[in-house]
Amino acid sequence: MKVLVVGSGGREHALAWKLRQSPKVTELYIAPGNGGTRLEGINVPVRDNDLPGLVNLAKEKQIDLVVAGPEVPLVLGLQNVLAKEGIPCFGPNAFAANLEGSKAFSKMVMRDSGVPTAPFQVFDEYERACAFVEEKGAPIVVKADGLAAGKGVVVAGTKEEAFEALEAMMVKREFGSAGERVVIEEALGGEEASFLAFCSGEEYALLPSSQDHKAIGEGDTGPNTGGMGAYSPAPILPSEKYEETAELCIKPILKHLAAKGEPFTGILYAGLMYTENGPSVLEYNVRFGDPECQPLLMRLDGDLAEIMMACVEGRLSEVEVKAKAETAICVVMSAGGYPGSYEKGMEITGIEEAEKDDKVKVFQAGTTYDNDRTLSSGGRVLGVTALGGDLADAKARAYKAVERISFEKSYYRRDIGDKGLKK
Repeated sequence: MKVLVVGSGGREHALAWKLRQSPKVTELYIAPGNGGTRLEGINVPVRDNDLPGLVNLAKEKQIDLVVAGPEVPLVLGLQNVLAKEGIPCFGPNAFAANLEGSKAFSKMVMRDSGVPTAPFQVFDEYERACAFVEEKGAPIVVKADGLAAGKGVVVAGTKEEAFEALEAMMVKREFGSAGERVVIEEALGGEEASFLAFCSGEEYALLPSSQDHKAIGEGDTGPNTGGMGAYSPAPILPSEKYEETAELCIKPILKHLAAKGEPFTGILYAGLMYTENGPSVLEYNVRFGDPECQPLLMRLDGDLAEIMMACVEGRLSEVEVKAKAETAICVVMSAGGYPGSYEKGMEITGIEEAEKDDKVKVFQAGTTYDNDRTLSSGGRVLGVTALGGDLADAKARAYKAVERISFEKSYYRRDIGDKGLKK
């Protein structure tokens, strides 16, 4: 089969790497890809938000399966336009993708399907939103309704911080149209976990738990990023709790969407907060997380192409989704200054040296390949991922690999996985 992976980050490198291992995959294309995906298949310079370009590419190459990496093409309706051409797409249609594309839509679906989530209100008028914050006080969470590259959520410790967030989103339009409407919700305290499932209508197959590290600084300090590292499994969500948790946050969503005539196909990702009152859903994503995808696919023990085709063809129950017993951890190496301004074009060395450990894989994210050199081209540059017998072993392998890699002004957190080790 011929497969097209859409996207250009570390998640897409991991998807391409795992798909290439399938004996079923004869040709693999990545649009637009990065410096690392060129090692797995053929990069094609079509942007992930160029739906006509992606459809034309899929038709030209006679693609049998399109795998959407990021959320943007799904929210724009990639699955819908491909379906009109009879081309299978692993990912939900535009209606279901609104679980991620609209925070307000997502919260209302949670409320209607009985999924536990923080109390909330939706506002499209700045003055009314400010009045609500004044009434409720802080801490409080302000979310831009639309897609904001993972940065449209502010956990405000004071009312002033909440007012600043509302001004940035609704008045200054720092996130464009994504901030025209906001969701304001009660702030929840606790520890987070990511819980993902392969889905096909009302059928699902669970992946192991994982935990992302969003903040730029060690000890979860500083501004949020796209994710500075992840590990799997997360002790906060042990395997004996998977089915119970799926009943809480996966099954009701799939049932709700199926009843609406909009069945969900693809990856459903529940972002959970473990509060003193039990788990509550913070958000849903409609694709693999980045960087959770990297350790999850390192642990996946099976044929990813076969699993994805089974989802698309409505026969997920016929395939087994298994995970290796080992623990996996991903440490993100970023450009200094990220998530603010940063330099590009730094030469990266040491990747081959790092991968001499056969339990290590360096997934490239913000990279390009030019004149036999791998150069940085983004904020999050590499996802150094390792398997280990336990979390301590995986962490030691990952950081040893990180030390073998070098590029100017690189930055990484040194505490990825520490919360798991404390448990």
